[in-house]
Amino acid sequence: MVYEVTFQIRVGDIDKGQKWYTTLLNREPDFIPHEGFAEWELIPGCWLQVAEGTHLVGSGPIRLGVDSMEKERERLMKELEVEFFQIFEREGVPAKWGTFLDPWGNQVGFFEYLDENEKLERIQSILGSLSKGTI
Repeated sequence: MVYEVTFQIRVGDIDKGQKWYTTLLNREPDFIPHEGFAEWELIPGCWLQVAEGTHLVGSGPIRLGVDSMEKERERLMKELEVEFFQIFEREGVPAKWGTFLDPWGNQVGFFEYLDENEKLERIQSILGSLSKGTI
């Protein structure tokens, strides 16, 4: 049974990387177990690890669910100088999405459910699974 998941992104400078991801996620890391490493629990049981090192070419993207793609894109362009990135939609796909690069070349992105009810059902499903002790 899988009960937790971690994703690791490597950055060339942990201080700059930690600052960049703190701004991206709008909060400080949840756990810094040792030098060169920081972790954020994005939702219960899902961790993003930022580690000092060389990024892996071709890895990713890791996409994070957000309420508004356009709002987050504008915030990141202003606060992190992320280049403008296109937001995509495709018939039959219940979400729109977009991908950008962090300063180390890692692919990061966002997605947004097109149907607000579907988003709320998904959130409730995750929270309900956690309260029942199942995933």
